[in-house]
Amino acid sequence: MEINGPGLSLAPALLLSLSLLLGEVAVGALKISGELRRARGADEASLARRASISGLIDRSDLTYLTNLTLGGSEYRCLIDTGSSDLWVAADVPNAKDTGKTASVNYAIGAANGPIKTAQLQFEGYTIENQAFIQATPDSNHAVNEGIIGLGPNSGSNVQQAFANSAGDAVLDRIFRQNTSTPNYLTILLGRSDDVSNLFPGDLTVGEVVSSYQNITSQPKLAVSQVSTPSGQHWQTLLDTNGIIGPDGQPIKVTSKNAPKDRLNVVFDSGFSLPQVPKPVADAIYARVPNATFINTSAGELWSLPCDVELNITFKFAGVSFPIHPVDTNMDDLAITDTAGNKICAGAFQPITTAASPNFDMILGMAFLRNAYLLINFGDFVDGASDKVGNPYIQLLPLTDPAQAHADFVKVRMNGVDETNFQLPRAPRYGGRR
Repeated sequence: MEINGPGLSLAPALLLSLSLLLGEVAVGALKISGELRRARGADEASLARRASISGLIDRSDLTYLTNLTLGGSEYRCLIDTGSSDLWVAADVPNAKDTGKTASVNYAIGAANGPIKTAQLQFEGYTIENQAFIQATPDSNHAVNEGIIGLGPNSGSNVQQAFANSAGDAVLDRIFRQNTSTPNYLTILLGRSDDVSNLFPGDLTVGEVVSSYQNITSQPKLAVSQVSTPSGQHWQTLLDTNGIIGPDGQPIKVTSKNAPKDRLNVVFDSGFSLPQVPKPVADAIYARVPNATFINTSAGELWSLPCDVELNITFKFAGVSFPIHPVDTNMDDLAITDTAGNKICAGAFQPITTAASPNFDMILGMAFLRNAYLLINFGDFVDGASDKVGNPYIQLLPLTDPAQAHADFVKVRMNGVDETNFQLPRAPRYGGRR
């Protein structure tokens, strides 16, 4: 995902800033198979789906991967709506070298290598001569794994290297080759420890998950277009007073380029922890007793006790999206304080290395587990006619606050409801600055 120029992308998968707490969990921005991988069957789950619906693999709510076949071999790739290139760390069989190279530079980390082409099978579609970056496996690029970028084609570094349709991103190739397929993608993320519905997730191309057909009736959120095509993301405007804090009051926000009291928001399935303006993170976590803000060279993060239930809500086009409290206060990271006691992390991190003048906030996995996401590519598809229409985003709320509260009591309070916790009164300015 482009930030300030060609080739600079938002770090997919794990901008977690967690090496700062104890040294027990070292998380690399591109390390998909890292220390946080858990035993399959416990926290890594997958389900089979029909051809154009791919069952995802959920690794402890920190990465969501899909299977694809390239050159006849199968690979696992993180799904990333925040970037646009396909890369795998492997020696792909039957691949042809194009003589070109490309690099995808993220907020933290990078992937680079020769651009090759091979037959791709993905979501029931077969694409001949799909261009991709062949990265070298190492400690930050797990062998036979990679990233599939699902962002706008204009952000593809491979496409820029070709400067023609031969370098188009995967979804553009699918939509151009299959003209009867609707030009949209949907993502439904599950929760690894969901006590009421264990479900890893789905990714679909050109169709909707059957149980959620009403997403197509939700408001169409216009994609905010930026002046530099290479910096384009799937982004839209948050409502005025569009973040309701744990005390039930709107959190005050400011933006350099959005209308008053609104924010430009990017939806990025590659970010484990959403990135928000620091005053927003402070308004959510600063008043929690025993919460600690940690600022190190590895990043910034609020840590807090695991049994504190914090309920926040986002609003788009008048529709409320409650966030499950286990997503607001995450315990999937297996971290402890200096005394060895288990602590949790505030999932909504202050935005730092991923900051951009084009947007204010990145809503990643912890948000997307609470909203079914549909992205209509519209005329962003390479070669599309203007008659196709503008791209847009639709969101369907998934979280029932009452059920979420019951879940939290069960998994964080051993079934004993002690939620008489009240936040101290907010400062006049709406949060610590």
